[in-house]
Amino acid sequence: MDDANLVRAAVLGDDAAFAAIVDRHGPSMFRFARRMLADDDDAGEAVQDAFISAWKNIESFQGRSTLRTWLFSLTHRRAVDIRRRRRPTPTDDEILAGRTVGALADPSRVVLEHDLLAALQTTLTALPWRQRAVWVLREIEELSYDEIAEALSMSPDAVRGQLYRARRHVTDRMEAWR
Repeated sequence: MDDANLVRAAVLGDDAAFAAIVDRHGPSMFRFARRMLADDDDAGEAVQDAFISAWKNIESFQGRSTLRTWLFSLTHRRAVDIRRRRRPTPTDDEILAGRTVGALADPSRVVLEHDLLAALQTTLTALPWRQRAVWVLREIEELSYDEIAEALSMSPDAVRGQLYRARRHVTDRMEAWR
């Protein structure tokens, strides 16, 4: 079932339809929140709060943007709230990796990948909040400029500018990894 039909069913109170929305969009929302907050617990809280808000307000979703964009917008707002409540903390090297390494993997490659991911996470954490959000939504979640603009309440031109600056920063900081 597509998102529009799931939303219609959820508006009518179909719990299974909303569960399908959660299953479909939850993982990408969590990845976004985790990269923004650099903490799994805070990311989980942001996503949970976003889904609670979505459930309570599903009937107000009018389809002017995609469901995915609306959910990212809710997640972004919750992440901003959580960020305001706490001071920035050092990032854990495993945050970006988020995967287990097979027992037969080449140890030197595993170390190299781990170091690369740690350097990328450090680089992303150093970005200003909006630039990081734009970069993650474009490069990781593959949203369009218009979808990012809608999710972050920015103009598409502002998204392009923020993305340009973020890419330049990431490229400069990650030059040693080329």
